[in-house]
Amino acid sequence: MSPPLRWADYGLIAFDMDSTLITIECIDEIADAAGRKAEVAAITEAAMRGEITDFKDSLRRRLALLKGVSTAQLQQVLDERLRISPGAETLVATAKQHGLKVLLVSGGFSFFADRVAERLGIDFVRSNLLAFDREGRLTGRVVPQFWGDICDGEAKRHMLLATCERLNLQPSQAIAVGDGANDLPMMGVAGLSVAYHAKPKVREQAMVSIEAGGLDRLLELFA
Repeated sequence: MSPPLRWADYGLIAFDMDSTLITIECIDEIADAAGRKAEVAAITEAAMRGEITDFKDSLRRRLALLKGVSTAQLQQVLDERLRISPGAETLVATAKQHGLKVLLVSGGFSFFADRVAERLGIDFVRSNLLAFDREGRLTGRVVPQFWGDICDGEAKRHMLLATCERLNLQPSQAIAVGDGANDLPMMGVAGLSVAYHAKPKVREQAMVSIEAGGLDRLLELFA
């Protein structure tokens, strides 16, 4: 896609979180705290590459391995390992300056997504809600929410479309940014799809692929 694009043609920019807005896969780092990183990361990688087509099943399998992880361990991941991706703050701020609303839609967890959204000034968030027992430890499950239980690719697509409708926008006025196979459904309905340091399957299908540098490389396409 050749520049220049016009900000006036868009009203929403939607981001995946893990390995897109942030540099880590939170579930893999939680697994590291539980001593199960290799096992969990292998499932994550296969899911993101599209080799495991049932994202919900892959997430349930990974979560089951994390049963017993404490809130303190989650907080440690947040404090010590979670980093905003290079250029994310610039891209989000610039989009907002041009009047776009910002959506974070993640197959990850609200424990992290809500804090990332607050830090970046993101308008809308959808992510999975971890279940805890009375001692503040993970049960290995998620809490069902009004929209469903797990935010998979179809839920991401639905959230992008619902947010467009809420804002009185056409899907063609949305930008979707992601890196994994579960981002393809929302990228497929957006007017502009952007792969960020993405898996091969995602790079192939995206309109724009950022393979070097930060998220703010997208700004090069806009007048």
